[in-house]
Amino acid sequence: MGMNVGSADDDEGLNSTINTTPLVDVMLVLLIIFLITIPVVTTSVKLELPKETNSIRESKPENIVISVDRQGRIFYYDTPMPNAQAIFERLRKVSTMNPQPEVHIRGDMASNYEPVGRVLYAVQRAGIAKVAFLTEPAGPGGN
Repeated sequence: MGMNVGSADDDEGLNSTINTTPLVDVMLVLLIIFLITIPVVTTSVKLELPKETNSIRESKPENIVISVDRQGRIFYYDTPMPNAQAIFERLRKVSTMNPQPEVHIRGDMASNYEPVGRVLYAVQRAGIAKVAFLTEPAGPGGN
């Protein structure tokens, strides 16, 4: 079994030019991709979006702090509350104050969403306009 590789004198079959057809094909595909994605990136509606600020908020004495621990127990400041209806009754009285205080909800990271949702619903039903969720800043390394 042999293979004919040609002789050293046979220069007629040798092509020393670069085949640019695959390069042109790749460039056309990239051009089509860019033409399709550019209108998605740019929008035609001109808006001035709000700038994000991450500032530390001081808790004022008139703010109301409601806590939910990991067992789902609800606390109005440090006073245990039997349920979210009791929170609603207290907040309904507070909602008539002028200026209306803010409600800060502290939810334990390991608690279920349901008790926090019940507190949030009670705050909404009471007519409190400003609600905030309190978190702790991340430690070094993002933990």
